[in-house]
Amino acid sequence: MNPRYYFTFVNHLVKLNSYKIMIEEQKTPENNILNAAKEIFQKKGMAAARMQEIADEAGINKAMLHYYYRSKQLLFEAVFKSAFSMLAPQLNEIMNANTTIFEKIKNFSSNYISFVLKHPYLPNFIIQELNRNPAFVKNLIAEKNFSNISKFKQQVNEKVAEGVIRPITAEQLFINIVSLNIFPFIGAPLLKGFLNFDDEAYKKLMEKRKTEVSDFIINAIKI
Repeated sequence: MNPRYYFTFVNHLVKLNSYKIMIEEQKTPENNILNAAKEIFQKKGMAAARMQEIADEAGINKAMLHYYYRSKQLLFEAVFKSAFSMLAPQLNEIMNANTTIFEKIKNFSSNYISFVLKHPYLPNFIIQELNRNPAFVKNLIAEKNFSNISKFKQQVNEKVAEGVIRPITAEQLFINIVSLNIFPFIGAPLLKGFLNFDDEAYKKLMEKRKTEVSDFIINAIKI
């Protein structure tokens, strides 16, 4: 066999095997449970969700569910961490990248909204836990992959001093960015009612908001 074709063939087999391993990992009982729990928590919330419903959704018995997660609280926290662990590194990378303030605002809005459209339960999860279990949130903040905005703070202070943006503290600007992106998802049921939008129309509105919200913030601080 021609060596070039042989190595191409071997490389193809390696990629195929890696793909099969990835698929198999995705089908583990624990991942099935997390996916099932996500669906139930999203539909019913933490308080109304039942472990039996989650077991049924995952296609397992309740005993096996309790083998992996002894309580609904532990399962809820696992689902929360699973989703948050995907979001936090993205936001951390954006806020600490070697980009301008304006690019950070655009990238934050675009990435956050894209992520939450795929994981719509996450903002309400956060609010639930902030009010119901402050200790869990404190532990989450203490984890090493939690977002750090120290570089963003320094950058804002420098650009204010240089006269590039209007006088504003980094803390206030960060709160503006976060709140304008988060609230439309937390307040979605109320806003849909006011706007008379169904789920599909509201999703399209959120897609447009990726640029609307960033443009609004940038125009507010730009000199």
